[in-house]
Amino acid sequence: MRKIVTIVLTGCACGAWALAQSVSPADRTFMDKAAEGGMAEVQMGQLAQQKASSQAVKDFGKRMEKDHSMADNKLKSIASAKGVTLPDALNAKDKALYDRLSGMSGDAFDKAYMRAMIKDHNEDVAEFKKESGKAKDQDVRSFASTTLPTLEDHLQQAKQVGSQVGIASARENHSSETAQK
Repeated sequence: MRKIVTIVLTGCACGAWALAQSVSPADRTFMDKAAEGGMAEVQMGQLAQQKASSQAVKDFGKRMEKDHSMADNKLKSIASAKGVTLPDALNAKDKALYDRLSGMSGDAFDKAYMRAMIKDHNEDVAEFKKESGKAKDQDVRSFASTTLPTLEDHLQQAKQVGSQVGIASARENHSSETAQK
């Protein structure tokens, strides 16, 4: 009996290892970064709802919490099916930003948070565009391509809210993009 249990457990472990190996290193890196970024967006969105003085910033934070929680759940489901373990804590860069923002409030928080959201979503859109075309794993590619329009919308909203709270570069970016449409 003991041998059968050992064989079954070994088989299960080998099966999970084989599943995890089926995801390319580039796709795994993308999944890890997307999970870390999603966690950061959720936590910073919660912080914005507490610390912001502008209702538009609070509303943006609420949307970040909701949308990124949904995307995180989809990514976790894909990772679980493939035997991939995702990070469960903020990376050092996001933790440092969170800590810095935690020490702010009011107008200073609004501007710093929205600058960070514009920068982050610019990077996210570029990464998700790349992965939606180049991912080797079909599920990862589908996740990237179906999440991309939401991230693009977040970027536009971040620029709009940024201009409302007085971020000059956001105002210029939003105005030039509106004029191009």
